[in-house]
Amino acid sequence: MTELSLSTDRLVLRQWRESDREPFAALNADPAVTEHFLAPLTREQSDDLVDRLAASIDERGWGFWAVEVRETGRFVGFTGLSVPGFEAHFTPAVEIGWRLAKEAWGNGYATEAARAALAYGFGPAGLEEIVSFTSTTNMPSQRVMQRIGMTHDEADDFDHVRLPDGHPLQRHVLYRINRAQWEATR
Repeated sequence: MTELSLSTDRLVLRQWRESDREPFAALNADPAVTEHFLAPLTREQSDDLVDRLAASIDERGWGFWAVEVRETGRFVGFTGLSVPGFEAHFTPAVEIGWRLAKEAWGNGYATEAARAALAYGFGPAGLEEIVSFTSTTNMPSQRVMQRIGMTHDEADDFDHVRLPDGHPLQRHVLYRINRAQWEATR
C-alpha cells in the first residue's frame, strides 16, 4: 500500500488500515452521518468501500484518505480527493469530500483535513480545479466548502444521476475552487 500521508497540526490523512474497518462501518451505519445519503451502509458495503478507497490511493497516489487524530491515533473518518464515477456537466473532474464520525463533528476537523487535501491537489497532484458537491439540504458540508474558499454558482446545481427522480436528496449544489483562488486563500 502507498505510504503517502498528509499531516496537519491535529490530524493525519493516511492510507487505510485493517483497524479502520470497524469504526468506519460504525460511522457508515449511523443515521446522523448518513442523513444526506440514500441509506446507511451495511458492514459489507462499508468494507467494500474501504477496499475501493485504498485501491484508489494505491493507483493514483491520492484519494479519500483515512483521517486520524494525531494526539490519540483515533480514526475519525475520511477526507480527500476522488474522481466522480458519473457523468455530469462538470465532469471529468476531481472532487474533494469528507465523511466524519458524529463524535468528531464540531472540532473543525473536516475543514482542517480538507485544506490539507486541497494543498496536495494543487501542489503535488498538479490539479487546476477541484469541485465538491452535496445535496442542497447538507448545510454543514456546504459550510466546509465555503470555509476552504470554494465558491457556488446556482447555475452549476444539478440533479444527481444516481438518485431516483423526485428523491428529496436528488438536487445537488456544486462548489468549485481553482488554483488561483486557492493560492489567494493561503
